[in-house]
Order: sequence, then structure tokens, then C-alpha cells
Amino acid sequence: MALFLVPSLLLLAFLGALPGARTRCPEPADLKPEGGTRECARLYDKSDAYYENCCAGSQLSLEPGADLPYLPAGWYHAASSLVVGTRCELTVWSLRGKRGKSRKFSAGAYPRLTEYRRGLLGDWNNAIGGVYCKCN
Repeated sequence: MALFLVPSLLLLAFLGALPGARTRCPEPADLKPEGGTRECARLYDKSDAYYENCCAGSQLSLEPGADLPYLPAGWYHAASSLVVGTRCELTVWSLRGKRGKSRKFSAGAYPRLTEYRRGLLGDWNNAIGGVYCKCN
């Protein structure tokens, strides 16, 4: 019995140490500001090679119906992680004024935008220039 238990415990410890096994990003259902109203999405300006260090730094919260063809100062091409709320969808554009490449992110956590392709050679890390967020 003890011989079976030791390899099982080692396997669990190994899986817990893998990137992606844990994430610091909030769950989509947890996107609620202090006021208690619903958040459509939240952008973060920090990500990392390790998932547990993602969704950090400054935050930009988007309410349902947020339409920002021009992001606030300091947020143009700054987002590295994002979380989209339950029953919500975030559309992003690579350039200001809703121009350039676009992509839709459905409900979920996206801790490293480097993993999501933008065209042939690019990715969405530090590449968001405009956003529109809607919820059902």
C-alpha cells in the first residue's frame, strides 16, 4: 500500500508545480467590483512565463456595453492578460478606432495573451488598441 501511495503523492506534487495547473487570474464568475455590479471583462498589464504570476499589475475594468475605440491613457498596447465574465464576450482590435486585426474572446481567463495568435506572425500581448464588451 505504501509503495503505491508514494508515487501517487509525487505525481500530485509534480502536477501542482506545472505552469497552468494553478492560475492567479480570477474566475469569470468572480468579476464583481466592490459596488457589486457586474463586470464584463478585466484587462491586466502584467503577465509572466508562470501562470500563477499572470493577471497582475494595473487593471482596467470594463462594464457591460463598454465601447472603447480609444483606450484610456496608458492602456494602448498594454494589456498582457484578461478575464471575460460569465455570459460575456470581448471583441478587441489591434489599432485605435476599431481598426486593424480583431478577435473575440468568450467567457474565461486568458492569463498569457502571447498564446493567442494575431495574424501570421504576431500575438495579442501588448497589442490591443480598442475594445467592445457585451453580456447576455
